[in-house]
Amino acid sequence: MSDQSVPSPQDPDEIPLSVRAQLLATEHWSLLASRSTTQAEVLTRIAIFLTLTSAALVSLALAGQAMHFDGMFPLLAMIVLAIVLCLGLMTQIRVFNVGFEDLAYVLAMNRLRAAYAELYPGMRQYLMTSPYDDRPGSKQTYVMFGRQTGPGHFAGSSMMLIAVVNAVLVGVFTAGIAASVTVPATLALIVGLIGGGLYLVLIVLFMDRRLQREWADYEPRFPSPPTDHAPR
Repeated sequence: MSDQSVPSPQDPDEIPLSVRAQLLATEHWSLLASRSTTQAEVLTRIAIFLTLTSAALVSLALAGQAMHFDGMFPLLAMIVLAIVLCLGLMTQIRVFNVGFEDLAYVLAMNRLRAAYAELYPGMRQYLMTSPYDDRPGSKQTYVMFGRQTGPGHFAGSSMMLIAVVNAVLVGVFTAGIAASVTVPATLALIVGLIGGGLYLVLIVLFMDRRLQREWADYEPRFPSPPTDHAPR
């Protein structure tokens, strides 16, 4: 039996440019498909949660009229609000995770653009999104007109939407508990506002700390030039 020679791996420099571009494009489309699927899934979950929240409030209004807002109605309201709030917290966790997953997809596609630019350096002048896989590069991809991401960009995000809805639910739930222990209505309202506001502040601080921690553990392979973050 004759010995069969094991083929040596091909030198990367010998791989045709068309094959390299095809491999990069395949990975790019895979990332785009995964990103679209994830976004569609989380948007569906947000829609389900908001639908359940509105249905729960309408049901409480109808049940309150039928029970004349007396008897077991306060207990029923607290149970329904607690269930909706639990669903809201689960939705919020998923939305937060998807937000960081989306950031990872953006950085991965920025890295692929860096590879495209190595294959064809002249394409940099046509890019509006960034070929740098660091924090400035992600901002350039998210906001292609050169503006920095600020409070308006964060306030309009899905993460902030769910956080505000859950803060309202926490406020209503807290006010309901305060009212059930014979606290005056005005004081119960103040307790609810404090509870909802405190929850929102804690969530924003938690998101900021997690974002800072993720960036601290991340090492880009194609960092932005020190004096120019825009793709060229």
